Amino acid sequence: VQLTESGGGPVQAGGSLGLSCTASGSSGRLFNTYTMAWFRQAPGQEREFVACISYNGWRTLYSDSVKDRFTITRDRDQLTMHLRMDDLKPEDTAVYYCAADRHRSDIDTSSSRNAESYDWWGQGTQVTVSS
Repeated sequence: VQLTESGGGPVQAGGSLGLSCTASGSSGRLFNTYTMAWFRQAPGQEREFVACISYNGWRTLYSDSVKDRFTITRDRDQLTMHLRMDDLKPEDTAVYYCAADRHRSDIDTSSSRNAESYDWWGQGTQVTVSS
């Protein structure tokens, strides 16, 4: 499974941005059986959990720093996951990565926050929020 992010770019503080992650490849349909997640990494910092979503989209989990501002969804027909980001802040500036956990269909509130739980990663997309 190959994961490709899109939708990053510059935005003013308080603005909104949408990211997408599309699965492709010979096993792309397996996307619909995986828990998927967004992580981000700012310069000089470790990769940070942002949000994740169960295989069927029924369950979601957010980090405290983005809860009530970001919304994660997925489109099983299009093999695509989305992250809607509202009320962006300069501290949201980072490279955003999508990831797939091929071992879990449903969210585990502990493991699903851990980058080591995820097997496949996209190349990342830069989000820059200016004040």
